[in-house]
Amino acid sequence: MAPYESDDMTTAREADEPRAGRRRAARYVVPVTVMGVAAATIGLVPAIASSGDPDLPEITAAQLIEKIAKSDVERLSGTVKITTDLGLPDLGGLESGLMSGATGQGGDGGSSADPSAKLAELASGTHTLRIAADGPDRQKVSLLENAAEYSLIHNGKDVWGYDSGSNEVYHGTVDASGEDRERQTPATPKDFAEEALKSVDDTTSVTVDGTAQVAGRDAYKLVVKPRQSGSTVGAISIAVDHETGMPLKFTLTPSSGGAAVVDVGFTQVSFGKPAASTFDFTPPKGAKVTEDGELDQGREHSGKHSGKPENAPKSEEDLAKGLDGLKTLGEGWNSVAVFGTGDQGVLPTGGETGGDLDGFIGSLGDQVKGDFGTGTVFSTRLVNALITEDGKVYVGMVTKDALVKAADAGK
Repeated sequence: MAPYESDDMTTAREADEPRAGRRRAARYVVPVTVMGVAAATIGLVPAIASSGDPDLPEITAAQLIEKIAKSDVERLSGTVKITTDLGLPDLGGLESGLMSGATGQGGDGGSSADPSAKLAELASGTHTLRIAADGPDRQKVSLLENAAEYSLIHNGKDVWGYDSGSNEVYHGTVDASGEDRERQTPATPKDFAEEALKSVDDTTSVTVDGTAQVAGRDAYKLVVKPRQSGSTVGAISIAVDHETGMPLKFTLTPSSGGAAVVDVGFTQVSFGKPAASTFDFTPPKGAKVTEDGELDQGREHSGKHSGKPENAPKSEEDLAKGLDGLKTLGEGWNSVAVFGTGDQGVLPTGGETGGDLDGFIGSLGDQVKGDFGTGTVFSTRLVNALITEDGKVYVGMVTKDALVKAADAGK
């Protein structure tokens, strides 16, 4: 997420570097643990909250950011509604097929309880989550579906995923040292706000825009806007609980207008200690239990024996190698990440699994040319990606024109 900066304020930037070598299970530790936002040292020029309902004391943007940073809520329970609308094309059955292949479902070692697939569902549509947290070692999030429920539970060293529809169970563990317990999948307003407020500089305007009531609680509204042109981000609004400093609602609207790209907020919340039994889990009778290591072995086996042609889509490991050379062009909201895939032909070009797939995927993007050469831009309402014919990838929350300019400048 791009940095958030304050109007007429001098700020200091704090960056969080992700730890390498996490165990795979640690990526699915329930993202409800409340952690402090990196504090920003901000000047004293105020952006005073306007009058509104509820009537709360005046506060500056600097004070409100500090209030979020100092929030120490570790125990809570409640209901979260999350809506994401990236404007992705309707791929019909192809989308689920690609997801199944990417996560190992439907093949050797696959499991419908695998968190990597279930949590990915939050990337589109509207979902209701029930969440609970009791410190850094016990969290639970349940994804409520039409006729079933998926629960992800972190209790001590154990991580359990349970899909009631298929009666399948995933089990993994996290490092007891706690060094790899950083959550990877945001699911609450606190998660999104934390990512958004990691760093601040003079490319962003931050103001307090009145008050609101969220989930029955009084809150201030912190509004963040890019000062730069060319960003796909229009504004971000964060409702901050007046009493605890915890973000209760996060809304990101695009510069192109229309509905929010991301809207996540509590509809009900309590800061009492959840019952210990909330985090207890025993696989139901007859349930298929898949250990984390089995999923990894299944993916490895599937990759070696799937008969994929040489020009098939890159595996997660292959793409990770390309990310080793990742660099950033530009600054602030106009930052563009660029990396090489190591060869030409990132997209499939027919073959046993392709057929007309190359043409179909190509039709989803726009062909562009520039000093960098030729390539295809794949667009959403928030993130755009340019894939060039020579195997480079440019990605950013910038418009198509800004992306092409960045690729030209980086040539």
